[in-house]
Amino acid sequence: MSSEFVIGLAGQALYTVLKVSAPMLGLGLIVGLIVSIFQATTQIQEQTLAFVPKIVAVFLAILIFGPWILNVMVDFTSRLLGNLASYIG
Repeated sequence: MSSEFVIGLAGQALYTVLKVSAPMLGLGLIVGLIVSIFQATTQIQEQTLAFVPKIVAVFLAILIFGPWILNVMVDFTSRLLGNLASYIG
C-alpha cells in the first residue's frame, strides 16, 4: 500500500465526514446564533435555553437529512471496499 493511496483515502474520509456532519452543524450554529441574539436582547441568562433548541434542531436535521447521510456513507463505503479489493486483488 503506497503512501499516496493512504493519504488519498484519508482525505476522502475527512471530506465525507465534513459533508455528512455539515447539516447538523449548520443548523445548530444558526439556532444557537438566534437563541444568543434573543438572550442578549431580552437579557435572559438561562443556560438551558441555549441547549434545548440546538438539540431539537440537530435531531430535526438528522430526521430530514438522514436518508441523504445514509446514501453518502453507503457510497463512500462501497467505493472504499471496491478500491481495497482492486488494490489487494
